[in-house]
Amino acid sequence: MVGNQRKTTCCIAGGGPAGIMLGLLLARSGVDVTVLEKHTDFFRDFRGDTIHPSTLDLIDQLGLREKFLQIPQHSITTLDVVLGNTRLTPVNFGLLRGTNKRIALMPQWDFLTLLAEEAKLLPNFHLLMGTTAEAVTRSGTTVTGVQATGPEGPLHITAALSVAADGRDSTLRKSAGLHPIARGVPIDVLWFRLPTPPSAPPDTLGYLRNSTMIITIPRTGYYQMGMLIPKDGFAAIKAEGLAAFRARIGTNAPFLQPVVESVQSWEQVKLLSIQLDRLPQWSQTGLLCIGDAAHAMSPVFGVGVNYAVQDAVAAARLLAPPLLAGQSTTPACRLLQRRRQWPVRLMQPLQQSVHTFLSSGNLAALDTMEPWRARAITLGSKLIRPVAARVVGRGFLPESLNK
Repeated sequence: MVGNQRKTTCCIAGGGPAGIMLGLLLARSGVDVTVLEKHTDFFRDFRGDTIHPSTLDLIDQLGLREKFLQIPQHSITTLDVVLGNTRLTPVNFGLLRGTNKRIALMPQWDFLTLLAEEAKLLPNFHLLMGTTAEAVTRSGTTVTGVQATGPEGPLHITAALSVAADGRDSTLRKSAGLHPIARGVPIDVLWFRLPTPPSAPPDTLGYLRNSTMIITIPRTGYYQMGMLIPKDGFAAIKAEGLAAFRARIGTNAPFLQPVVESVQSWEQVKLLSIQLDRLPQWSQTGLLCIGDAAHAMSPVFGVGVNYAVQDAVAAARLLAPPLLAGQSTTPACRLLQRRRQWPVRLMQPLQQSVHTFLSSGNLAALDTMEPWRARAITLGSKLIRPVAARVVGRGFLPESLNK
């Protein structure tokens, strides 16, 4: 590095699951990698913290199982949903083949720290925290690097390949003139915390009652909560008042009534705008988009982190050879899109169908569901368990380091 100039083989914008995993794997292959993370730490409460069996398999293949298990985490082996007064278990990971038959619930900052610390052991891995990627640089039509701003001011990074892994509102993607096609999403999520009540039920993904869905993600000593609301409906909920908001939580999930008073201010409630989109074209000469920058996933089934990680694994396998040989990465980038876009194309319509159901007004019927209908839904949830465990737990095309 000379002054505000830096040269690397691969510059990755974004220190999320896709960016850090890709950086680690490329560095392990011998590629010189520089990862830019705009924040000074990984502590972001809005990042997904569900680590599915497909990603746990990769942790094992990386030889990080022991270190991973040392991190405080919560395990769930089923995804339960309470519809009205009926508890369903449509997903049972115990039916999966292989070693990992659970979801690990771990704050994403801990997961990212694990991967980053492992990558830092490699001399050709460079993580620049507090450094924001602002635009791609070009020579003609070829992307030649990234213009960024770091703690010491402007920074120009020259790279054979630049990777946009900077999320669903990717600055690098926008700078390159790549625009995703949005799939309409009729719902948003309110994100907040509640202490774990003295008498907690079995781990449950969500409660659907009174035309509302409440999400309960168990963490140590508290629940990370979500409430699904109509798109752009937060202002109306605020207008009803905080007391009405707390009452809605307690009515929907009665076991939370003893702790709802802990929400004392709207400052404790954050709006997460749900997006569902994907790029028609993931790459240009010298540039590649992966993870949410290529395809924003809905929180439905909690697969976003895992699809981003799968992108990174496939990208590292395809990109390392041409990067090490000094060859064009364009064929590898195109092959990556062909490989990874079809699992996304299969999952996103499933997520969209859940959005449609949750916004259709059919939730109110669950409160007065006839016994025969409840029995039929229960039977149906049992029948789909093997397929649901595979689709949710490992996805449509799980990647492996051993391929």
